Amino acid sequence: MSRLSDQYKDTIVKSMIDKFGYKNIMEVPKLVKIVVNMGVGEAKENAKVLDSAVQDLETITGQHVVTTKAKKAVANFKIREGMPIGCKVTLRGERMYEFLDRLVNLALPRVRDFHGVNANSFDGRGNYALGIKEQLIFPEIEYDKIDKVRGMDIIVVTTAKTDEEARELLRLFNMPFEK
Repeated sequence: MSRLSDQYKDTIVKSMIDKFGYKNIMEVPKLVKIVVNMGVGEAKENAKVLDSAVQDLETITGQHVVTTKAKKAVANFKIREGMPIGCKVTLRGERMYEFLDRLVNLALPRVRDFHGVNANSFDGRGNYALGIKEQLIFPEIEYDKIDKVRGMDIIVVTTAKTDEEARELLRLFNMPFEK
């Protein structure tokens, strides 16, 4: 068990019950999964770009990556249906807690001019979306070995019913929301 999942069982559950007055321990929101997505628009001209994006994402998450394909043809973007245009990975269980720990404690503090993440990026159903401009903030990525700086989207899915509950849950996981 990682440090975060042990911490969840003790401190976070008690704190959430105190704040929201849950009657049953099963009502307490928890993390379901973390989805990390990297859109690679340049993949339509050069397939090797997608390979390096997949390699970076596998290095960051420590899990096999799935390539995503275009659902529709878009003439303006020169994209045909079924063309590979990105990659994603879904983290659950132990890897999810480990990734969240590395994101909060190692990667986000390395962002230039970092004042915290946006506290309003919730979807209304208790899920949080975060955009990162460069993969270099993760310590696993070596600066000399990347061909291009790429961004990624990180979506944290919770069982929380409201954004307020999800915000409190992520705050207890030390997510640095801006003041």
